[in-house]
Amino acid sequence: QVQLVESGGGLVQPGGSLRLSCAASGFNLDTYAIGWFRQAPGKEREGVSCISSSSGNTYYARSVKGRFTISRDNAKNTVYLRMNNLKPEDTAVYYCVTVVVVSTTDCYGEDYWGKGTLVTVSS
Repeated sequence: QVQLVESGGGLVQPGGSLRLSCAASGFNLDTYAIGWFRQAPGKEREGVSCISSSSGNTYYARSVKGRFTISRDNAKNTVYLRMNNLKPEDTAVYYCVTVVVVSTTDCYGEDYWGKGTLVTVSS
């Protein structure tokens, strides 16, 4: 059974940091490109950051570029999202997703989704 499980969310003050993890089970993550998507209350879901299977390509939304870093450890079957200098507008449920296409300017082709982890940025 293919599963993606996110962890690492929580409550953090503005300017703080969190690291999200996405652990895969039931398949080898190293053959998949992975993306982090988020959805805030009342807003559309958006792609935040994606990484190709070989880590050769990464994508960042303009709103997070320079603050977020995506990485992967294929030996641990895990993808990470390091989030620094968090802002209240980063508050959302963050989802780990397998994707088909990752370039420096785009990320799409969502397939398998995790259940999400909530990130709340508030003082």
